[in-house]
Amino acid sequence: MRFEGVLGEHEPDPRLELLEQARRMPVPVIGLVPQPHLEDWGAIGVASGTRDEVLESCEVSLGYTLWRNPDDPDDPVNLAELDEPQRRALEEEPPWPRPQWLVGQVQRMRYPMLWECVRTRWSQEPGGAGTVEALLVAHVNHVLVNQFQDAPPVDERCVEPRIPVVVDGTPRDGFRIDTDPHVYGVATALGARTVLTAVVPRDALPYVRVVFESRAV
Repeated sequence: MRFEGVLGEHEPDPRLELLEQARRMPVPVIGLVPQPHLEDWGAIGVASGTRDEVLESCEVSLGYTLWRNPDDPDDPVNLAELDEPQRRALEEEPPWPRPQWLVGQVQRMRYPMLWECVRTRWSQEPGGAGTVEALLVAHVNHVLVNQFQDAPPVDERCVEPRIPVVVDGTPRDGFRIDTDPHVYGVATALGARTVLTAVVPRDALPYVRVVFESRAV
């Protein structure tokens, strides 16, 4: 039996195509260092710009599942706060077979997510992506508007300079936004063409080491 408007059981995982796009970026993708409370399961977002088939800019975002008690995945403390309609939607089984990658992603929706947490932005032109401060503000506002819809936006007046940000074991001069009640953000330049930004929900901060390293894709 076929069902219109639904994914087939053998539909390919869209992350595979996103990984191929991410591999085109000529600089390393940066992520949080491996740590017990975060699971890096390949949640990735990619945006790029080309001119005459030449890559001009690329942006790769990484997300993580948060485990408050990583030693016991079944501990209810690990569950996300969901309302009744959300819980009901996750528990309903559709009358058609789904690809395994989709089943896995639906299961992960039961747990808190650090959505688009770490972002690496590269541009062919030095400074072409904008200032570090502007990119940090944009990333924070992107998370706020998608995850905390009632939160007011931040601006560059919220950015604090001269904050050490550790990448691949080396402290770098960076920036942070530590004024928003919902999220905490940091950023640093990785050369003239690359900027790292990261945004972590405040309720996840006690479980997260905000330290970064290059990540294979």
